[in-house]
Amino acid sequence: MNPHTFHDLPALRRAVRRICEAHRLPSRTGGRLVLSVAEVAGAALSAGGPVRLETAEQTAPGGSTLLAVTLHAAPAPAPPSPAHLPLPGLATSDGAVAWHLPLGGTQEAPPAAAARGAVPLQGRVREAETAEVYEAQLAALEGDLAAALSRVDTLTTELHRLKDELAETNSGVLALYVQLEERDEQLRRAHGQILRELEDALRPAPITVDGLEFAVHYEPADTDAPTGGDFYDWLRLPDGTVHITVVDALGHGVRSTRSALNVTHAVRTLALEGHPLESIVAHTHDILAPFDPEIMATVLLARIHPGTGELRLANGSHPPALLLRADGTSEYLEVRGRGIGFPLPGSESVREATLHEGDLLMLYTDGLTESRRDPIEGEARLVKSARAHARRPVDEIPGAVAEDMHTVILHSDDTLALAVRRAAPGTGTHAGG
Repeated sequence: MNPHTFHDLPALRRAVRRICEAHRLPSRTGGRLVLSVAEVAGAALSAGGPVRLETAEQTAPGGSTLLAVTLHAAPAPAPPSPAHLPLPGLATSDGAVAWHLPLGGTQEAPPAAAARGAVPLQGRVREAETAEVYEAQLAALEGDLAAALSRVDTLTTELHRLKDELAETNSGVLALYVQLEERDEQLRRAHGQILRELEDALRPAPITVDGLEFAVHYEPADTDAPTGGDFYDWLRLPDGTVHITVVDALGHGVRSTRSALNVTHAVRTLALEGHPLESIVAHTHDILAPFDPEIMATVLLARIHPGTGELRLANGSHPPALLLRADGTSEYLEVRGRGIGFPLPGSESVREATLHEGDLLMLYTDGLTESRRDPIEGEARLVKSARAHARRPVDEIPGAVAEDMHTVILHSDDTLALAVRRAAPGTGTHAGG
């Protein structure tokens, strides 16, 4: 387009609008261009000088097409800054202001009236209206447009600020979340360490007996509880025999632990006082029931003579001990009886057997054999597992058996597995699990 010189704003505005329509610039871009040209030219025209407007299409380095609009104006007392116009421009070396606008892609179709050289204003301007009224309406609309664009700029700036603040907030929340995760992991580790220390403190002291090997594995149903309701005790009596108590108190968690400890302490006291094995279950009930009427616990008591291998068992509603012979044969040593807190508590008899060298005795709670809700099936699997691991070091046997038995868990419960193996004279071990 050849440059044109203008001496008044209305003519300049019309020329700029025609340029926007001819090149199908988006209405928002065109509106900003009209306002920016008018603002720059207004200062020069007010000072008495003319302005010159020229346009040209240029090819950008990337191959896209640009519309270059350049306004040459005489110096004014207080010219506006090109960077702060509604549509920011660039000051050229000769004092002009230039705008470079991309063409193509997102341009709007020109209104129908543009072909006839008319400017849309909520509808066609009646031909009878004078040019002055027309320009006054345009000036009013441009004022409204300027206010709207200013509001858009303000909202855009606010949106960017909010996005920045949101990004900072998200970053802070993420950092706080990471810190909380680290703190939670530290607390879990500390909690687990405390529970392990508490469990170790509740365990009976290990014993070493010539000719007998011991090992135990314990696994609570509730990982947040130190021991649950399954407990054991072992000690050497004054006559040299080994006494073993296995208890399964009703319930889970710390309350059942207290009940199990009360039972083991009472049994230990009665055993050290020399009470007959067959009477200890009933006496334990008589001691504890007045202080804890709700206590219920099953009990299995075993006495082993290390020199002869003589084994004696008393039972109060507890699963039977499993005796696995060195030759691979096995037997469940059943003893009838009722537990602590049951009607008519006590062991009805004492079962006797002999442990020979290489024989393995398994004492356990029902969490080992009833994880699939079928105790008969569980007892069959226990025989198979004990036979498979009987030749391993004794301290590995209870844990290996428990792992076999818990491949499928339909009923979660505290689990205790205790192994005693008769060894050759001159050997004896103790172990915990």
